[in-house]
Amino acid sequence: MKDAPQRKPARYATGRMEAFSDGVFAIAITLLVLEISVPATAEDNLWNAVLHQWPSYLAYLVSFSTVGALWLGHAAITDYLRTADVWVLRLNLLVLFVVSFLPFPTRLLAESIGHEGAERVACTIYGCTLAVGLLLLHVLWQYALREQLVRTDASEEDVTVLTAKLTPGMAGYLVMILLGLFLPVAAVLGYLVIAVIYLVPFRTLRRRVHTATEPPRPAAS
Repeated sequence: MKDAPQRKPARYATGRMEAFSDGVFAIAITLLVLEISVPATAEDNLWNAVLHQWPSYLAYLVSFSTVGALWLGHAAITDYLRTADVWVLRLNLLVLFVVSFLPFPTRLLAESIGHEGAERVACTIYGCTLAVGLLLLHVLWQYALREQLVRTDASEEDVTVLTAKLTPGMAGYLVMILLGLFLPVAAVLGYLVIAVIYLVPFRTLRRRVHTATEPPRPAAS
């Protein structure tokens, strides 16, 4: 009696996952601005009321930058995927769960800055949300590598760079979460710095600077 053929694991094209993910990122990043408002009774001194909302502007800037950084990382990962399986789809949903949840801790943070005690709790919840989002993105990438779902034409250098790019942020978030217990506003600025590090292509900038500082080559005779 012949052995039954082993069933191959289901594989899916990544197009629908990418389109759905981009939609969730776009909605989440749009909802952030809806959390900015001024009191309905601010007509008498509107300028002062607008300036008084600086915690909302700060929280919006940090969250917008963070969602943008997560989207860039997510876009890089999905671009390297040649296919997806059931666990990639589910891990991707968890990433989107955190992204779509982010407007809530953003509002919580904006409303709590300046209130001792409350701002520490809000900053901790905010930092944990950011850390979990990056952690899930890292897990998604590591799973894709382990299951060999990455395109075969991806160079080892590119894979190493993306892996290294996702890893240091976790340590930074952990440090900022601890700092937030004592200096919440400083921790929020730290979250912004981490997001900027992900947003700015420092590797490209270093290459440009290196090229610009190289001495001119002698003209060929």
